[in-house]
Amino acid sequence: MKLSRLTYKILRRARGRVYAIRALGVQIGSGCRILSDIATTEPWLISVGDRVTISSGVTFITHDGSGWLYRDERGRRYRFAPIRVGSDVFIGAGVTVLPGVSIGDRCVVGAGSVVTASVPDGTIVAGVPARPIKAWPEFHAALRGWPAESDMVGQSYRERVDSIAEGLMARR
Repeated sequence: MKLSRLTYKILRRARGRVYAIRALGVQIGSGCRILSDIATTEPWLISVGDRVTISSGVTFITHDGSGWLYRDERGRRYRFAPIRVGSDVFIGAGVTVLPGVSIGDRCVVGAGSVVTASVPDGTIVAGVPARPIKAWPEFHAALRGWPAESDMVGQSYRERVDSIAEGLMARR
């Protein structure tokens, strides 16, 4: 479906970002938190699994425009390739994902990374270009020591966050 920018903004405001991005043609699973307007000029080439968080400022690029630099009697060259994100994935703020990349299940992509190659299931990557830094079991075990939802106290969101925020807990 071809949506105007105005229609997209209205849908995003009225129904939420996930609904609006789906209306553009991006396949998005259930239980996702999408904090970026991730759609590219080819939104139908993007698929996102279940329980995925895509942080702010994330860019998905499904084409390579450098092919325009080559021209002969057949014309310019084009490269379009899908992007696939598995389930149980976290993509940090400011990440760029390039054409043809698949990010497997149970993966984390660190903030500011540029993902130039596919990421296997259960891999934590970071950097430019993104490289493996940990495996899922090690990462998951470290999370066990973080404060839990049941540790939060207070009526307001701020009170609940402040009750477990690093650096504030020690001052209480």
